[in-house]
This record gives sequence, structure tokens and C-alpha cells, in this order.
Amino acid sequence: MGNHAELLSLVIVVVCAFLTPILLNRLRINFLPVVVAEILMGIILGKSLFNWVDRTAMLNMLSTLGFIFLMFLSGLEIDFKAFKSSPKQKKGKQKEPNPIIISSIIFTGILILSIIAAYLFKWTGIIDDVLLMVIIISTISLGVVVPTLKEMNIMQTTIGQIILLVAVIADLATILLLTLYGTLYAEGDSPIWLIGILIVFTGLFYITGKNFKRAPFLEKLMAGTTQIGIRAIFALIILLVALAEGVGAENILGAFLAGCVVSLLGPDKDMVNKLDSFGYGFFIPMFFIMVGVDLDIPALFKDPSGLIIIPFLLIAFYLTKVIPIAILKKWYDTKTVIASSFLLTSTLSLVIASAKIAERLGTIDAATSGTLILAAVITCVIVPILFKKTFPVAITEEKMIKVAFIGKNQLSIPVAQSFKSDLYLPTLFYLKNNVDKRTIQDLETIELDEYSYEALSASGLFDFDIVVCSANDESINRSVAEMAKQEGVPRVICRLETLQEDDKLTEAGIEVFSEFQSTKTLLKGLIESPNMLNLLSNVETSLYEIEMLNTKYHEMQLREFPFSGDIIFVRILRGNDSIVPHGETELHFKDRLIVTGERNYVDEIKRELELF
Repeated sequence: MGNHAELLSLVIVVVCAFLTPILLNRLRINFLPVVVAEILMGIILGKSLFNWVDRTAMLNMLSTLGFIFLMFLSGLEIDFKAFKSSPKQKKGKQKEPNPIIISSIIFTGILILSIIAAYLFKWTGIIDDVLLMVIIISTISLGVVVPTLKEMNIMQTTIGQIILLVAVIADLATILLLTLYGTLYAEGDSPIWLIGILIVFTGLFYITGKNFKRAPFLEKLMAGTTQIGIRAIFALIILLVALAEGVGAENILGAFLAGCVVSLLGPDKDMVNKLDSFGYGFFIPMFFIMVGVDLDIPALFKDPSGLIIIPFLLIAFYLTKVIPIAILKKWYDTKTVIASSFLLTSTLSLVIASAKIAERLGTIDAATSGTLILAAVITCVIVPILFKKTFPVAITEEKMIKVAFIGKNQLSIPVAQSFKSDLYLPTLFYLKNNVDKRTIQDLETIELDEYSYEALSASGLFDFDIVVCSANDESINRSVAEMAKQEGVPRVICRLETLQEDDKLTEAGIEVFSEFQSTKTLLKGLIESPNMLNLLSNVETSLYEIEMLNTKYHEMQLREFPFSGDIIFVRILRGNDSIVPHGETELHFKDRLIVTGERNYVDEIKRELELF
């Protein structure tokens, strides 16, 4: 009978996890993050309302795995390339702050104000635990910040990068403080310096992973039923989680460090999508639903004095963010600064983690833990709405697609010059001893002594969006293409004239082209369709491919599409299907759209749909 009750609770939670995003979509509740909706569903199913779900051993294990995977994905979300120096400002453009420096200053201010606020909570007798309150007040939810910035199409703007970096630094700092908190109050006498062992092993795992990733025998094991990459990542998570608990730290630190290691190794988009599928598709919903199940809101209302904490917490969350970020008024208008402070007020995962850990350690009671979590849920409901309402749309900057051309020759120079526009920023990389001595005035150029990994990395090649290996030496093209792909460059195009052994490159996701094959194909098409050359070479009638990555337009009919009057949809490629578009045709996420129209309109829609 007990097993039947456990199975019933599991079924209810799994079905709830399945139905929650469907209900949000059908009811068009776009302002509410899915994780918050899952907590609300847990509240309905748990102690607060129907009490249909019990925390069984199975659900407890799945919830813990969800928590661990959430911390892993938080580490994976950190783009460590963002900590590199920002590119030079364009001539004539208003000088903007250095994102790294200004983000560090802002978080330092947040931390100082959080300490002051924590002592105020103690002096007023609301909550006595100063360190816990510092962690809770200073933390910022990457899980809310990242999707909101992407949806507003400002992730790659300077202000977007500042907001993101502040959230990243806050995430890193507060998880370290939470580890310190858990170590100080845990039973036993594990010294803090043992955490250094965890850091050393993390470094060793990173070095091992880098070498492991380049091993040639792994290529055949990456696909099919083997999925060696996924296995390696799960092994890394379990090893670091076990090691973290072994040295007396919290398991979430091990999971977070595992995410950081994988992020530093530069996984491809397919790998990240698979990991997101594992986490957000199953494990993480279990955790958030069980958080809601454990919340006993009626019990909180039995002692209204405990609920007084919530408005004070919300005020502390906001004031500790809006005061430090006021420094941005030197560069941005008041609405932008206020909107940014709203978004930085969001907090969820680490507040839940802190409250649960503190409750387990006995430093706060269940009622206080529930109140802290409820305050975090409230911020996640109201913050995205306030940010979208107050952030000025005009501030959205146009991110340029950086294209690197390897080699200086009769092919690369004119193609690079033709790409220079408001959307594309081409840069020519070539050797100092290049035989082509032409002076190039209208292109960014970088001279190199050699095409070695060190030289290319130092010159910033691997930070480009597209790398075109177009040198006359085929061995150079192969080598640079493989290095660029291994370092996570989204698109790598390689010129090969012999067309030998190109299977290895295509399997690695490298696009291969040949002047001979391109000319032959064009000539054949020209014979069959005399106007083809004019169609392809005329800027106003050219065909362009755009990938639909903006979920705002998912399942939107073409007749409702706001750009439809400026461009013509020629084809929609969906998987292996080629769809002739009509007014009632719906756009789907990851559709590839073949369009034609004026270049300015095409660039505009490309930014909107590909989230540049």
C-alpha cells in the first residue's frame, strides 16, 4: 500500500511537470517564468492546498538530482569569454563603460549594502543570521536574468553585458559564501582549507577534459548510442559532487564547479541543448515542484508576524541593487538604470538553496525558510514584468556579426570587402610574409607571424562569430578550421580544392567549399536558368537564409508576422521538409527561412529572429 502511495505521488508530480508549460502556453501567461509556475503548481498540489503529494524517498532523490543539475546548468550558463576585455569603441560612438570593471564595482556596492541590510535585519530582531541574509540579499538569479535579456534582444549590448556580468559575479560570490556558510555550521570539524582540494581537482579535471576532448578516437564515440560526451559530463558532475561532500562542502558547489569546467571547455550547441533537455525536461521541474509542495502557506499565515519579513526583504532586494547601479547614469538614462535595477532584483535558485540548507542545519526554522522562498518567488513574478515595462526599447543596440577571413588573396579580399555593412564586421587575418602586398584601407586587418594556436588565440580569432578559412594553403585551412571549431566558434567555413578527406571536417560541423565546385554548380545553374546569376548577384533580389531562434515568434502565422511587408518568404526549411509559405503557415523554433528583399530589411529581421 505504501508503494502504491509513493507511485501515485510520483505520477502526480511527473504529470504536473508535463502540463505546466502547456498551460502557460495555452493561457498565454508569457510574463511568468516556467520555474515559478512549477513552484505555484507544487503549492497547489502540496501542503498549502490539496495535499495530494508526499515527499517520498523517490521524489526526494529526484528533487536532489534536480537541485544538483540546476546548479550545474547555472555554472554552464556562465560565459567566461565575457570576462575578456571589451572590443574597442567605434569612432564617433559615445564612449561606454568597460563591462568587466563597472560590473565588479556594482557588485562590490551590492555586497557592501547587503552586509549593512543584514545587520539591520539583526538589530531589528527580524532575522539574526547575518551571513545567511548577506547571501540571500546579494544573490541574483541567472535563471531569470538570462532568458529576459535574450527575449528583449539586448544580451549582446553593452548594458546587457553589464547586467549579465553583475549576475554572474553575484552567482559566483554567493555560491562561495553559501559553501562557507554550510562549512561553518555543519556538524563535524571539517576545516575550510579542505575546499582547496576541491578547487585543485576541478583544475585537474579541466586539464584532463581539454586533452580528452581533442583525442581523435572520441569522434566515433560522440554520436549514436555511445554518447561519450554526455557520459563524461555526468561522470564529472558525480565526481565533483561526491568530492565536495567528502571535504565538508555543499554538494551544490561541486555541481556548480562541474558546470564551470564544461563551460570553459566550450561545448557545442548540440551538447548544451542535450544537457538543457536532461535538466529542464525532467530533473529540475521535480525540484521546483517539490519546493512548492513543501511550502505550507496556511501555516505562515497563522503567525502573520513572520510575513512582515517579506515587504522588508523586497525593499532590501531592490535598494541594494538600485543604489550601486546608479553609477550607470553617467552613460545611460534614468529609465534604463531603473529598469536594470529591477532585473537585478530577481532571485530564486540560491535563495531556495540557502533557505533549505539553513533549515537543514537548524539555523532557521521551517516557517522562516518558507517565508524566504515565498519572497524569492514574488520577485520572479513581478521583476520581468517591471523590467519589460520600464526598459526603453530605443536602447537596444545592433550587434555586429564578426567574420574572420584567413588568408590575403584574390578570393578573400573582395569577399570580405563586400560583406562590410551595418550587420557584418569582416576582419582579415594573414601572415606578415604574405606574397600579396596590396594595401587594404577599408578592412580591419591582423598580421600574424604564424597560424599557431597561441597566435590565433592571442589575436582573438576564436571570439569571432564566423571564421572563413580561405588561404591558398589547404593544410592551413584545415588546421585553423579544426582549431576554431574546437574552441567553440559557432560557424567555421573551410576552403578545400582537392576535396579529399573532407568527411572528418563535415562531421565536426565545419562547412566545406571549393572554388571549382562552386563555379561548376553556378555554370550548370546558369545554363538551366539564365537569370540565376543576376538573381544571386543583385543585392536587392538576393536570397538569404535566416534561422528562427526567437521563441516570441514560435507558432506565429506569417500573416501576423510584423516584418512580412518588407520581405518575401520564399521557402521554410523545417528538418528535412521544404515548405512553401502561405499566410496561415506557422513559424516554428529553429526553422530556416529563405527570404528575399532589401538588404536593410533582411539585416533587421536577421537580428530579430537570430537574437543578435
